[in-house]
Amino acid sequence: MADGGGSGEAAAARASPAPVPGLNPTLGWRERLRAGLAGTGVSVWLVAGLGLLYALRIPLRLCENLAAGTSSLISGLIFVFEWWYFHKHGTSFIEQVSVSHLQPLMGGTESSISEPGSPSRNRESETSRQNLSECKVWRNPLNLFRGAEYRRYTWVTGKEPLTYYDMNLSAQDHQTFFTCDTDFLRPSDTVMQKAWRERNPPARIKAAYQALELNNDCATAYVLLAEEEATTIVDAEKLFKQALKAGETIYRQSQQCQHQSPQHEAQLRRDTNVLVYIKRRLAMCARKLGRIREAVKIMRDLMKEFPPLTMLNIHENLLESLLELQAYADVQAVLAKYDDISLPKSAAICYTAALLKTRTVSEKFSPETASRRGLSTAEINAVEAIHRAVEFNPHVPKYLLEMKSLILPPEHILKRGDSEAIAYAFFHLQHWKRIEGALNLLQCTWEGTFRMIPHPLEKGHLFYPYPSCTEMADRELLPTFHHVSVYPKKELPLFIHFTAGFCSSTAMIAILTHQFPEIMGIFAKAVLGLWRPQPWASSGFEENTQDLKSEDLGLSSG
Repeated sequence: MADGGGSGEAAAARASPAPVPGLNPTLGWRERLRAGLAGTGVSVWLVAGLGLLYALRIPLRLCENLAAGTSSLISGLIFVFEWWYFHKHGTSFIEQVSVSHLQPLMGGTESSISEPGSPSRNRESETSRQNLSECKVWRNPLNLFRGAEYRRYTWVTGKEPLTYYDMNLSAQDHQTFFTCDTDFLRPSDTVMQKAWRERNPPARIKAAYQALELNNDCATAYVLLAEEEATTIVDAEKLFKQALKAGETIYRQSQQCQHQSPQHEAQLRRDTNVLVYIKRRLAMCARKLGRIREAVKIMRDLMKEFPPLTMLNIHENLLESLLELQAYADVQAVLAKYDDISLPKSAAICYTAALLKTRTVSEKFSPETASRRGLSTAEINAVEAIHRAVEFNPHVPKYLLEMKSLILPPEHILKRGDSEAIAYAFFHLQHWKRIEGALNLLQCTWEGTFRMIPHPLEKGHLFYPYPSCTEMADRELLPTFHHVSVYPKKELPLFIHFTAGFCSSTAMIAILTHQFPEIMGIFAKAVLGLWRPQPWASSGFEENTQDLKSEDLGLSSG
């Protein structure tokens, strides 16, 4: 499932797509010549303009005007550049530089003097809340088993697939899900409360056996052994079935006593979490062992029986299983319920929606044909769905196209980050490969997303701006041997760099000329003197030439 590492270069060397929006196929020599001329038009005009200025430097007396400190040329260049930048990017270059670079250097004085109830302060607090929600770490709904999968990977490769930060978050989750304030009433639960806090895996396993000696029906002890001691999925499933039998008994007892006191209500919530966790892991065991319809049934029953627990994202497990069954109508029905504007998005939802729309057109899609006749309505819908998915998480396509190697997904993911991309591609790459032409359409169109997103990233297109905190969080979640993917930076064209440098240097020369007119005048004459041929040098050259000619004549006459 994670064998997509070696074919990145082959995927990167595929043919380029066509010049339809989002497409770039291989062109003929006429199209390449036309595209090359169009791309070099700015450079040709720039070189021609500089040549014209150099040719007319004497009639226009540019040197004298420069020495006199004339700033009309500078103002005109700045005006033209500002107009072009605003026409291209929809924002002012000077304003952008002021907001992005000068304001942080000045300490953000505008935000510091704003009143608590002012609109600017409200916008800042809203933006900070959005960034915090975007950078929240979530439990991976498809996380693997530690003993049967993560530890076997360590045995084979000698590498640790989980980071300490990731395992620490899992320990906190286990304490939240599997413990409550009434654990002191049952000795086995007291032992398990200490077991979930242990950092050493053998110590946790030993504590689980101690809890079973005190109470043979301790469901959480079976859960810990299934997660960490079982070395195969079959062994893990057996332990989870024992946990299910004990968990259902405890859950029924808690239901009968839930209204007696707040402590009993807390105990019911804990027992509900344990039961849902066990059933979900049993469904994942069935999925891994090939009993997919059984897994789908368990997941559907869970979603019906415990609808408030949508935060566990069981629907993402269901989507993956339905895609394995190729039940695309059922997948669409699940998306219709969970791909809602009021619900949090994920890579699984966005890319699955894109996959369904791609499936209708990918088999007959051809970049060359699309470049000639244009895109049909269905193809436009598929391309827009891909652009939406890529904007949400731009790291996924490189894993689906096998341009980057996959690793085992972590136990926690950061939405819109590299960790989520790995978790999605690890399980869903096979579904994209199964649909003919889906990866081809993705390869032709995914990079076109970045031409629609405003740059810089103060504004998003369909989602909030891409958060800047994802890289640091992903480095904490992913192992050190993995090269973390970062947001593709949009490089500015060379013309912008040249124009900015030219305007800056011209402005600096104008300031120096205004402050030190005599020195700059001498400097300008000296520089221009290097370009002009010196009269003494030319006369000396002529004299030497005449001497050589006379000597040659003397020799020939002799």
